[in-house]
Amino acid sequence: MSEQKSTNIKWHHGKITKEDRTKLMKQKGVTIWLTGLSGSGKSTIAVELEHALLENKHQAYILDGDNIRFGLNKNLGFSPEDRSENIRRIGEVAKLFTDANIITITAFISPYRQDRDNARKLLKEGEFIEVYIKCPLEVCEERDTKGLYKKARKGEVKEFTGISAPYEEPLSPEITIDTSKMSIEESTRAIIKHLEEKGYVKFS
Repeated sequence: MSEQKSTNIKWHHGKITKEDRTKLMKQKGVTIWLTGLSGSGKSTIAVELEHALLENKHQAYILDGDNIRFGLNKNLGFSPEDRSENIRRIGEVAKLFTDANIITITAFISPYRQDRDNARKLLKEGEFIEVYIKCPLEVCEERDTKGLYKKARKGEVKEFTGISAPYEEPLSPEITIDTSKMSIEESTRAIIKHLEEKGYVKFS
């Protein structure tokens, strides 16, 4: 699906550089890629992180797995091929947001390492932070906020990650957060601490 079909096109450069935006916005654009099982806490952490950043006058925006499937990716299902195309498109959108110097927070299961690696390759060195939202399957099932695990166990939901479809854990993520041991507040602070230490943002 990623084959280039458009012809006679040319990339147009503007007058404003990434460096210009960095000075103006007092932050460095970056993609924070949250990955983990359904129910691990990705979306909840993304919401808290965005709120904390905006409260401190930093520009941030969430690309959430469910929300994206209402529009941009509404024509995709959950087959391995569609999952890969889903992440490919999100990677391209995240690249544009990051180029605009926005702190882009993505919250997707993104179960395949290759797809996450491909998203990383779209960005420059230091513009991609993989955050593994680690949580034991049994804990995710206990939470089951959407009732999807029960349906998956009954066979009502096909190709469900962790039950009937695989999840490939990150091998060397920038940050690992175990939400079975850390609260949402602690998890959010851990990401913010990383952003501060690496110079992406400065909290007052």
